Amino acid sequence: MALPYTKPPLSLNDRGASRGASFAKAAATRTLREQVVALAEAAGLPRNLDHVTVQLHYRPRDNRRRDTDNLVATLKPIADALTPGKQARTVTRAGKTRRLPAQAGYGMVADDTPHYMSKPEPIIHPAIKGEPGLLWVTVTWQTVAEAVAEVAARQQLTA
Repeated sequence: MALPYTKPPLSLNDRGASRGASFAKAAATRTLREQVVALAEAAGLPRNLDHVTVQLHYRPRDNRRRDTDNLVATLKPIADALTPGKQARTVTRAGKTRRLPAQAGYGMVADDTPHYMSKPEPIIHPAIKGEPGLLWVTVTWQTVAEAVAEVAARQQLTA
């Protein structure tokens, strides 16, 4: 799925500690989740799978040095968007009640824990001179039956 960005919208290097920076990060996270849900729906991706692998790819506009760790901040809301999401709810902590907004979700897998989702390290591809940056995600999956058949086929080859 091609993402509508020329560079990652979130980075672990974004350390804004101000209240405004926190709101901006939350807004960027919410927007990214909603976009991924819309892209998954448009692509007709399946729902309620046993396990998926989600890999983020980035082709920057130039070949400056970059580390893949910073892309994890963008990968996290993408992975979250492929889960069922959450309803709006009210929570009380330390005597204070606040309303938490709903979080968009597609429902491809039940959760983004390792049991349901693998998230390999993001890949940074070489830049192409004169081309803008590009960000995309690949999502692959196998049903339990396919995985069992694959293991059985491998065992027959080694026997």
